[in-house]
Amino acid sequence: MNRVIGERSLDETPFDEETARELFAGMVRARAFDERALALQRRGWMSGYPPFEGGEATQVAAAHAMREDDWLFPTYRSNALQLARGVPMADILLFRRGHQEYTSGHDVPNFPQAVPIATQIPHAAGAAMAMARDDGDRAAVAYFGDGATSEGDFHEGLNFAGVFDAPCLFLCENNGWAISLPRGRQTGADSIAVKAEAYGFEGVQVDGMDPLAVLETMTDALASVRAGDPVLVEALTYRLGPHTTSDDPSRYEERAEFPEWRTTDPLDRYEQYLVEQRVVDGATRSELEAEADEELDAAVERAERQPEPSLDEVFDHVYESATPRLERQRAWLRDHADRHDLDGVER
Repeated sequence: MNRVIGERSLDETPFDEETARELFAGMVRARAFDERALALQRRGWMSGYPPFEGGEATQVAAAHAMREDDWLFPTYRSNALQLARGVPMADILLFRRGHQEYTSGHDVPNFPQAVPIATQIPHAAGAAMAMARDDGDRAAVAYFGDGATSEGDFHEGLNFAGVFDAPCLFLCENNGWAISLPRGRQTGADSIAVKAEAYGFEGVQVDGMDPLAVLETMTDALASVRAGDPVLVEALTYRLGPHTTSDDPSRYEERAEFPEWRTTDPLDRYEQYLVEQRVVDGATRSELEAEADEELDAAVERAERQPEPSLDEVFDHVYESATPRLERQRAWLRDHADRHDLDGVER
C-alpha cells in the first residue's frame, strides 16, 4: 500500500511545496463546504445531505491527478472531488435543493451524480471505450464506495473495461462502511483492489487519508490507463460522519476495528505533516477557512436567489423527446399540484 505521511519527507516525493499547499487548501475548502452544508440541512434548508468528512484527502488529490478533459463519473458522496474539479459551490447546493445539476453551465466534463449505487461504473467503462475509439488519450474516472462493489454494475463495468482495454480508472473510496454494513460483510476477498485480477488488470491500494500518496498513486494509475490498461484503485479511508443526515452511526460503528492512521482526521494529520515539513504554519488553516467561508456565504446567497424549480424540470431531461407515458405523468403531477394547492411550486 502506498503511503507518504509517516514514511517520507516531502523532498522524497515527486511533489513540490506548491503542490502540497494546493492539496491542503483544497481539503480545507472542501471541509468548510461539508460543515456548512451539514448545518444548512440540519435547519431545514435542504432535505438531505451525505457528508464526506474523512474523504477529503482522497477526493481532492484524485481531482488534482486528473486532466481537465478527463471525464469524472461520480457518486453522491463526491462533493469534494467535484469542488476540486471546478464545480461551483452554489451548483452543488442547488442540486441538494431540488434543482438540476450544474445550473451555472460550467464546462468541466463531470457526469451527473449517480444516487443509485454503482450505476455510474458501466457508464464510465462505456465512455472510456468511446474515448479509445477517438484515438485520444483522455481517461474516464469512476468514483464509488465500497458498498458499490457488491452490485452487478461493478462487475459488468470492470469486465468490459478489461476485455476492451478501456482507458478507465476505477476509484473505490473504501470508507469502511456501506451504510451500516462493514467491508467484511461485503466480500470474502482480502481486499477490494485484488478483485481487479479477475478482470485482467491491476489493482492497487493506497492510504486514502494521505493526499500525497493518493496523488502519487492516481498519477501513476492514470498514466497506465492512458496507455490502455485499466486500473482499480482502492483508497482506504474512514467515514468520520454518518452515511447521510438520516443515519445514526453510533448504532453500529466500532472504531476499534481500524488502525489509528485510518480513523485520524485526514485534515489534521496532513496539517501536522506540512507544519513539520515547514510548508505551512499554524495560521495557514485559519486563513484558508476564512476565504472558504466568504466563498460559501456568496454561494448560499446565490442559491437562495434562485427561483424554485418548476414541476416540469422533473421530466425535462429524462429523454431527449418526452414519451407519451412521460407526458401522462407530467399531466397527472400538474393536476395533483393544482388540486392540493402546493405552495411554492411553480407550474
